[in-house]
Amino acid sequence: QVQLVESGGGSAQAGGSLRLSCAASGISYDRKCMGWLRRKTASEREGVASIATEGVRPVYTDSVSERFTISLDIDRKILYLQMNNLKPEDSGMYYCAAVVPCPRKSIERLRYPSEYNYWGQGTQVTVSS
Repeated sequence: QVQLVESGGGSAQAGGSLRLSCAASGISYDRKCMGWLRRKTASEREGVASIATEGVRPVYTDSVSERFTISLDIDRKILYLQMNNLKPEDSGMYYCAAVVPCPRKSIERLRYPSEYNYWGQGTQVTVSS
């Protein structure tokens, strides 16, 4: 049973930082494909950052590429999203997600919410100006 549990959301001022964590369990495959996605108010989920364990460069949506960093601690099975220089438009519900098993496709596919088959419950991020 795959389980993804997020933590670390909360409130921040514009220009501040937050770090999200996602504890993953039940993923028995060596190759892992995971990502952070978000849903802003009254909008569809969008991919924020994605990573795979074969060592390819992570992918980011353009609006966060210079400010957010995704990383995966394989030993501890925790996915992180370090968010710096936060902006009010970063506010939303952030979800950790995984593709299990992960097929050998381009990591670019991980930008799309439809690729993921396991999701966490989400953690709220609110950035005030």
